[in-house]
Amino acid sequence: MAEPAEVRDPTEEVMDIQMGPSHPATHGTIKFNLKLDGEEVLECDTEVGYLHRGFEKMIEQGTWTQAIPYTDRLNYVSPLINNVGFAIAVERLCEVEVPPRCQYIRVIMSEVSRITDHLTCLGMGASEIGALTVGFLMNEARELLWDIVEAVTGARVTVSYTRIGGVTRDIPPDFYSRIGNAIDHLHALLDDCDKLVTRNRIFVDRMADVGILSREDAVSYGLTGPLLRATGIAFDVRKAAPYSGYENFDFDIPVGEKGDNYDRFLVRFNEIGESLRIIEQALANLPDGPVRIDDARFVLPDKHEVYNTIEGLMNHFKLIMEGAKVPAGEVYQPVEGANGELGFYVVSDGSGRPYRCRVRPPCFLGMASLHEMLRGHMVADIIPTFGMINMIGGECDR
Repeated sequence: MAEPAEVRDPTEEVMDIQMGPSHPATHGTIKFNLKLDGEEVLECDTEVGYLHRGFEKMIEQGTWTQAIPYTDRLNYVSPLINNVGFAIAVERLCEVEVPPRCQYIRVIMSEVSRITDHLTCLGMGASEIGALTVGFLMNEARELLWDIVEAVTGARVTVSYTRIGGVTRDIPPDFYSRIGNAIDHLHALLDDCDKLVTRNRIFVDRMADVGILSREDAVSYGLTGPLLRATGIAFDVRKAAPYSGYENFDFDIPVGEKGDNYDRFLVRFNEIGESLRIIEQALANLPDGPVRIDDARFVLPDKHEVYNTIEGLMNHFKLIMEGAKVPAGEVYQPVEGANGELGFYVVSDGSGRPYRCRVRPPCFLGMASLHEMLRGHMVADIIPTFGMINMIGGECDR
């Protein structure tokens, strides 16, 4: 006669739960392999790669300029910063420096892009724990800035605005008035959000002391950006290795204390104010002059020359069909993305096409530390913690 089956106590069972890769709360395609004791997270094994786009191999098939639209798709919430990072890396290989007006425009549009990224992260993060009004307000603020981006670049998300040696076009004549109105409205919306959540007892209880990561662990995992600064380390590429004239601007680096979700929220929120300071300084001191270099080796000629001179037509044809001949060499160029240090390691063999490109995506390193943040917390803490990492699939799964 068979032995009676042993009745196990369900409260002592460790459950293996798969969350994702297609889940309404994960912002995209990512999978969490969870080990749960009731609702307590014992382990979280994160699987990325479901949105792999092959950026690093795809750009080897086109010219240097044709690689720029691919950078848009890395972090499609702040694409202008990606454009700038890649362009500066190539310009260093070419040993060219863009005009001062172009540098200031790049700074302005990068900071606008940084703000739109933070607004997306904070708005969605707040809405996921019940503060839906904050999500609506921050989406409204983001729309104001995306209207500015569209006026300057002609597109809202996949902008492809930066070029090797400059930018595609100058800012429109009404740029000052439009961005001034947008900033005024943005300040009002951010004040409302501040009153709604930053001292709200429910919000603070859900965010404070959750997802704590020590300074030592943050450094060990190679974290940068808001994740690192939330632990109290004031590292910012714009200060540590200035580019595009950032050394000429006065701004602070917001930091946290505990390295928890609440600190991450406040760091991003305060960085919006610092980005607005940079934009206002750049607008006040925007120099006159060209927005691209005058170098036929790397920059397309004006259409007037293409249509009316054989030299312009031939130059246009060679740059489009063969690509700019970037001198052989290799370079690593970091920029401060919205999520941290975004680096482009670029190798040229002297031809019109990139020989190799390696991207350092800040999201990827942030996701590596997620299990440390979640261990010992509840299932309900997974989504706000994941939201404060702000993983962008196109960048993480490049």
